[in-house]
Amino acid sequence: MREPQTILITGASSGIGEALALDYAAEGKTLILTGRDLDRLDEVATKCRAAGAEVRAATIDVTDRDFLADWLATVDEATPIDLVIANAGISGGTSGGKESDEQARRIFATNLDGVLNTVHPLIERMAARRRGQIALMSSLAAFRGFPSTPAYCASKAAVRIYGESLRGALKPRGVQVSVICPGFVRSRMTSVNPFRMPLLMDAAKAARIIRRGLARDRARIAFPFPIYFGVWMVGALPPSLTDRLLARMPRKPSLEQEERARETAL
Repeated sequence: MREPQTILITGASSGIGEALALDYAAEGKTLILTGRDLDRLDEVATKCRAAGAEVRAATIDVTDRDFLADWLATVDEATPIDLVIANAGISGGTSGGKESDEQARRIFATNLDGVLNTVHPLIERMAARRRGQIALMSSLAAFRGFPSTPAYCASKAAVRIYGESLRGALKPRGVQVSVICPGFVRSRMTSVNPFRMPLLMDAAKAARIIRRGLARDRARIAFPFPIYFGVWMVGALPPSLTDRLLARMPRKPSLEQEERARETAL
């Protein structure tokens, strides 16, 4: 969709979500922003209003299915949503040599259930209008399971396959669907990684790439290309050729370690 007027972005209080909100903010635009941190979300909303956009911001947990569905219905009744970007997500790794049951379930609840909770209340509404666009935030990690982030890779792989399937299902009903697969982007999520991140990109640049891809109705918005090609190739090769290589990858901190690191930084 080239010029969506009303845009919903989840996870808009930082990272790519914040950058997308700021990129879309302009006169005549209505931004509906959600996030978990009230102070950061208010800061983003203030910047977007200064750019001329009308903003409605709310602190909502995307795992709260019933509350989110009711809230989205109310919002869409008042201002029909043209574009929904299901961006909210979390990550955690196996820095301690394992991934806890709690962490795995928490990642799936946010990254997969949170996406479904965000888009499902809007699908039939968009289809009834025969207009609308859905963007699902996946990752380049969706193309191969990495020992450093099992649940994260799996959750993003599910989002990618679901979105690519949904695109074909909804196209005859007038609804566009795109899947976004970024590489490493500067954010609170990546700031705690204790290893070098190849081709690390600023969030503002990522937002511009994503917006351009959505305007062109691209099925898959994957970047940067060198890493995209690399993970695609690793995913295409048999595990017998890649397992040993991937086992040497650096370990990402667990969710608990990430949260402690952020609290220390504050």
